[in-house]
Amino acid sequence: MFTDIDECKDPEKYPCHGKCRNTIGDYECKCSPGMRGDGKSGCQGFAINTIIAVIGAIVSLVIICLLLYIIFRKKRKDKNFRENGGTVLKHQRVRIFSESELTKATSNYDDDKKIGEGGFGSVYKGVLADGTVVAVKKSKGVDKSQMNEDFQHEICVVSQVNHKNVVKLLGLCLETKVPLLVYEFISNGTLFKHIHDKRSRILASWSNLLRIASEAALALDYLHSLADPPVIHGDVKSVNILLDDNYTAKVADFGASVLISPGQTNILVSKIQGTFGYLDPEYLLTGNLTEKSDVYSFGVVLVELLTGENPNSNAKSGKKRSVIQYFNSALENNDLPGILGFQAADGAEMDEIEAVAELARRCLNSIGVNRPSMKEVSEELAKLKALNQKSWAQKNSDETEHLPGESSQSFLNNESPPMSKSQTVISIDIEKYTDSS
Repeated sequence: MFTDIDECKDPEKYPCHGKCRNTIGDYECKCSPGMRGDGKSGCQGFAINTIIAVIGAIVSLVIICLLLYIIFRKKRKDKNFRENGGTVLKHQRVRIFSESELTKATSNYDDDKKIGEGGFGSVYKGVLADGTVVAVKKSKGVDKSQMNEDFQHEICVVSQVNHKNVVKLLGLCLETKVPLLVYEFISNGTLFKHIHDKRSRILASWSNLLRIASEAALALDYLHSLADPPVIHGDVKSVNILLDDNYTAKVADFGASVLISPGQTNILVSKIQGTFGYLDPEYLLTGNLTEKSDVYSFGVVLVELLTGENPNSNAKSGKKRSVIQYFNSALENNDLPGILGFQAADGAEMDEIEAVAELARRCLNSIGVNRPSMKEVSEELAKLKALNQKSWAQKNSDETEHLPGESSQSFLNNESPPMSKSQTVISIDIEKYTDSS
């Protein structure tokens, strides 16, 4: 008699890698759902293998796309580099920055890094890998042809100048659609800020005000007389005069500047550039930009320094008239002290202030040829500055004559006079009081 056995109960003798089912004289073994093959000999993960294969294909596609993007980006950077004159500029004495280097330095052009903005775009503070602090000038990304033209123009100008009172160009980035300019970072902001922010005290001193005016005039005189070829700045204003760590003046922003040939006196421009309130009225009427246009604009800056008023607003006199009209009226009526934005220390300082005011009036002559040259302006301010320093030294020398046992020379060298016993006691008492508090 035939006796059926249940093979499913003896997996070692009757292997099954799936679901086992006993049959008469035999058994069936089916692979689990999602698996395929003869269950008796083995099952393969069809679904899992398929998923792995699909994922592998997707990863491969992503890698290929990423590689293509990198290749495309590199080609685009190389194309921008060539179109922006990189093949020529890379051989010049100027540093070429990579796009990634400046992006990292400015934290991807974070708004918190923005230190200036204008029609051209924005300026961002950045810190390079070596710790150098820079100012990165980035365009708004408008018309490429126009921006590239402006960029080439500015590079052409700033590459010609090298002066202690002109902001230095450190390098540029040519990999972007519109190139980036990298300037030295000037820490104490614009002269405009110090004139109109009443919390700033740097211009409360006439000697500082005169020194800053003299330094800015020296830079403009250099551009007109000593740069090769000479440069007309074209947008002289207090916003474009920066102050460094030591509050030394540095002229900046050459986006509206032009180079002039030897013997050339004017440039007929197709588009008026500059800032209303500072613009030479003769230039506005004729379109002829001259060195005397810079002289007029500098005259406006002198008035701004003297009065503390914004040239783009009405004067504080209450009447509907410009700051320049207000200033000229005050001079005609001998009321200069009444419009000053600071207090003169004494009669000697007032004489110097009156001389600067008269110089500003000459710069503001409506007829360009009647204005002084920047060389004359610079020389006159330098003389007044020297006179101011001599007067200050003499004043301090006279004061030190009353200090027993102390020479005036040590005072002028900022040496502290010896303290008396009473002064020593007072000093100790103050220190004790400070410590206890």
